[in-house]
This record gives sequence, structure tokens and C-alpha cells, in this order.
Amino acid sequence: MNRAAQAAVLFLLGVVVLHTGAGDVSLRYVKEGLRPLLLASGAVLVTAALATAWYERTPPRGPAPAPREPDPALHESHPAPRVAWLLLLPVLALVLVAPPALGSHSALRTGTALQRPPAFAPLPPGEPVRLNLSDYAARAVYDHGRSLDGRRVRVTGFVALAPDGTPYLVRMTLNCCAADALPVKIALTGRVPPVLEPDGWLDVTGTYTPRRTEDPVNGAPLPYLKVAHARPAPAPRDPYDATWNN
Repeated sequence: MNRAAQAAVLFLLGVVVLHTGAGDVSLRYVKEGLRPLLLASGAVLVTAALATAWYERTPPRGPAPAPREPDPALHESHPAPRVAWLLLLPVLALVLVAPPALGSHSALRTGTALQRPPAFAPLPPGEPVRLNLSDYAARAVYDHGRSLDGRRVRVTGFVALAPDGTPYLVRMTLNCCAADALPVKIALTGRVPPVLEPDGWLDVTGTYTPRRTEDPVNGAPLPYLKVAHARPAPAPRDPYDATWNN
């Protein structure tokens, strides 16, 4: 691979990073707050590729250097190995096959990662009150449902079915990117739909119940939500919940 080819690969990689960062596809990899850094990285790659191509095409200034005696040890040229072209595979994979967000397969193999917040803000007025899934779970476990008493709540997540058949509503939470994503789970009881499709998104309205179970993976507490109404929901624009560790 000569320098012109290196510049072309670098340019293509930068364009793909810019394209990914400019659209919602980037939300499958990093949280939204990191999108400016992703765009900046793509711009740096494109700039470096253009600078490399310009340097390669620009003739050297000043008098030509005096000819040197060839070094017998370097008599034979050694081009870059062809395996270097495999660097294009990740680029093509990103363009042609955009992977889905993490779902029930990952959630059932990782323990719930619920964290205790420093305080619980009063719930806003109105019924039902919209909550993040992690917010409901934290109030149910660490506040023992006191702030949820007498309130109807509405949460959204995707379905995961435990090995014993218990239906979970899950939201993958992340601190930085999909590589560190962890699930927060709540178990469902009450008027649960008779047929649930793993990874399908549900919009659930219900009430707090003191019933709990344990996550079979790490033994952490899993609160229940008593379902009053559930309906299928489209996958959200941002499939991850990036608010839990902010």
C-alpha cells in the first residue's frame, strides 16, 4: 500500500465517521453528548488524508539531492503487505451492516446495574407521570416506593424474558459508549400482555408494588411494576438511557 492508497483509506474512514456522527446511527455506539467529539475525529481524519495526498503530489523544493550509492541491503523493494487492505473491512462493515443496539441477549447475561441516586426529586403533577425506567427502579428499591405511592407511572423499555419465564422491561444504560452498556431491569406483573416478543419495545402504564425478586445473574434486587395497560411502542431514537450516571 503506497502513500496515495493510505490517504484514500484514511479519507474514506474519516467520511464514514462524519456520516455516522451526523446521523442517529452514532447513538448505537456512543451517547449523544459525545457526538461533537466523534464529528471532530472524522474531520481530523479527513484533514490528515488531504494533507497526505497534497504532500505526495507536491514536488520537493530546492535543488535535487545528490545521487547516493544504492545500499545492497535495500536493493530489493519491499512493498507494504497486502494484508493492510483489510483495514477497509471495518469501514465497509460500518457502511453496509449497521449493528442494532444491545438488547435482551445482553440484558439476560448481565446483572442489573441499578445505582442509588443522591436524592429523589418530587414527581411532577399529572397522571400518569412519565419516568425513565431507571428512575422508577431506583425509587422502588431505594425509596421503597414512598415517592410513587398513589401515582400512576408510565415507562418504556424493551422486553426480555427470564429463563423462568418472568417478563422484564429493560433499558440499557451507558456512561460513555455501547462497550460499557449495562441493563437496568424491572419485572412486570398485573395485566401483562399474554404474548411478548423479546426485544420488542413496550410502553407500560402501571403502579408501584412492593413485590421484588432477585436478578439471577448478580442477585441484585429487581422491583416489580404492576401493569394496568401496555402497548407496543416504536424503538426510540436513542435506544440507550444515558441519564443514570450523569
